[in-house]
Amino acid sequence: MAMTDAPVALADGIRAVLTAAYGMDATVGEPRQLTGGASRQVWAVDADGPDGQPRPVVLRRDPPGHGDAARMRAEVACLRATAAAGVPVPTVLASGDTAPGIDAPYLIMNKVEGESLPRKLQRDPAFDEVRSRLAEDMGHVLGLIHRTPLDSLAVLDTTDPVDALEAIYRDLGEPRPAVEVGLRWLRDHRPPSRPQALVHGDFRIGNLLVDGTGIRGVLDWELAHLGDPVEDLGWLCVRAWRFGAAAPVAGIGTRDQLLDGYEKATGTRPSLSELHWWETFGTLRWLVLSRFQAERHLGGAERSLELAAIGRRVCESEYDLLDVLGLLDDDAPAPPPAPPGRTVHDRPSVAEILDLVAGTLTDDLGPALDGTHERERYLLRICVNLLRTAGRELEAGNGADSLLDGALGALGCTSEAELAARIRDGALDYRKDGVRRAISIAVLARLRVANPRHLNR
Repeated sequence: MAMTDAPVALADGIRAVLTAAYGMDATVGEPRQLTGGASRQVWAVDADGPDGQPRPVVLRRDPPGHGDAARMRAEVACLRATAAAGVPVPTVLASGDTAPGIDAPYLIMNKVEGESLPRKLQRDPAFDEVRSRLAEDMGHVLGLIHRTPLDSLAVLDTTDPVDALEAIYRDLGEPRPAVEVGLRWLRDHRPPSRPQALVHGDFRIGNLLVDGTGIRGVLDWELAHLGDPVEDLGWLCVRAWRFGAAAPVAGIGTRDQLLDGYEKATGTRPSLSELHWWETFGTLRWLVLSRFQAERHLGGAERSLELAAIGRRVCESEYDLLDVLGLLDDDAPAPPPAPPGRTVHDRPSVAEILDLVAGTLTDDLGPALDGTHERERYLLRICVNLLRTAGRELEAGNGADSLLDGALGALGCTSEAELAARIRDGALDYRKDGVRRAISIAVLARLRVANPRHLNR
């Protein structure tokens, strides 16, 4: 019988890579996968440095079997270029297209201390002082990023962002009226482009490490590209990245504070109209990328609870897009509550069972998971949210479908896909009341089921 090599454990793979990087044996503990990271995995690893002192590191890798080595190499190039330009970023210790045990494109960097959780940065009294200037600090750091020399970054993509976003959307094969509205508005109102710069692509709280002194580290460069620098500023203003808080910049500060910091770093101050255009682009971008991420699960490429849950949050961005464009029809009718249907089955009903299970997970199982089970607690919260979504959908019935059919019929359409096509080819003006009403009925119906709290923020 042929012998096969035993698989290499992740910890052993990291140890081998660090040993090669340090030129001496490295000591490595058991890796711990961190929460988040829908696109890439992030692992925290206790390790000793070449001097024998504790030097914790972080591994970023693509999911094994779904790697993109070119993008990982581009991320490494960004980290090294921005570090040289004075941007606070982790130091890359090692990287590669793959390695035994790691089994995917990867980079290993030093662990930077700081807080990244949005709710803590927005609300924890420990950050009161730094929070008062954080929007300005974010503008300043973005200015440093945008001043980074580009000579080592030719590997980055330069595709027009609207064209790139539309291509992703068309490939999904799911026409959505709100997306067609957004694309048409963006092309009709586009401001003049600024000189090309390094664009981080996902600069927001959650991807920043902050302590009492300010921003200590800028993380997650996988979406970096070359383009108009105001894109990053607009992304910071997208409602999704306010995490439920009211302030327009990351739920923390004002647009003027953001632009003040940026002007100090660059000597230029984008206009509010530019910022609004890029905020609109960012809102549409997150809408499309959310649906794209969900498709990785729905299409069978990668089974993932996180990716599946994102699919039910697309309607949040649809709502935000209509809102930022002033096109949401607040008077769109809501369906009446669905009457209970006749059934041969005993109680508890399906909706009651779902609510009971969600409550048990939250009240009984959640508290039993201590701080060493951070990822498990994160996944449990996703499960609870999905269970509650399923329960609300059962209770809602099909009243919204009837309302939508009536609104579509008044426009001569039989489906949302047909409405999307007619907006795209200009046969229907998205500014007309009937079009706004049909789109709003659909979006609001989805949102009342998926996340009704989003309506009240």
